[in-house]
Amino acid sequence: MIKSEDQYMDKQAERLQKVIAHSGITSRRKAETMILEGKVKVNGKVVKELGIKVTDRDTVEVNGIPLEKEKSVYYMLYKPRGVISSVQDEKDRKVVLDLMPDVLERVYPIGRLDYDTSGLLLLTNDGEFANMLMHPSQKIDKVYVAKVKGIPSPEELKQLKRGIMIDGHKCKAVYAKLMSADRKKNTSLVQIILHEGRNRQVRKMMERIQFPVQKLKRERYGFLTLEGLQPGAYRKLTPEEVHRIKQEYKENRK
Repeated sequence: MIKSEDQYMDKQAERLQKVIAHSGITSRRKAETMILEGKVKVNGKVVKELGIKVTDRDTVEVNGIPLEKEKSVYYMLYKPRGVISSVQDEKDRKVVLDLMPDVLERVYPIGRLDYDTSGLLLLTNDGEFANMLMHPSQKIDKVYVAKVKGIPSPEELKQLKRGIMIDGHKCKAVYAKLMSADRKKNTSLVQIILHEGRNRQVRKMMERIQFPVQKLKRERYGFLTLEGLQPGAYRKLTPEEVHRIKQEYKENRK
């Protein structure tokens, strides 16, 4: 089922009291009190419910004063293995924001890389930009290199392009090729290009054709690469890069 843009926006929504607290006006507990007292408006309407969630598209007022929206920022992170693609973790494991202590804005990942996967991850506080990149209409190349057990044949790799049923969904690789093989260790490096980004998709596809993944790295996202970054390092996207991403989105929508 293709998800609507509103469903993607829901993923970026945050509780109203959290947004107020992050603005620096007051604590989260005090923000909850203010909501219950009717001192908060969302898009011009008073709200008195603590379960309300808002996104970057909503206008929030506290005591008649609009919250200032953060300037939109865009980051690229070289996520190492053993880090969660989230802003917080219930099990107190290391998350991507732990690697970005100098970033003051409330950024969040665009999509995910699983705990054991390294590579290129984008983060932003721009909900519209995030939705734009995650929308199913986008055909963005996500380039992975997998170290696998065994050496797949050309015919076996063609199965990835023809499509494999996983969790009731037909998953296809745009491209798959054998990069190198170590016959003594019976391992190989396989490059796989996807347009989708389903949970553990590369690992599940390779397992289905009997070549389990030992290591996995996302080396490219669209035209963006990890050049110049070491694991755990990050940088801001340049204005030119952000503009190019938005322009390519517009071209794909035509």
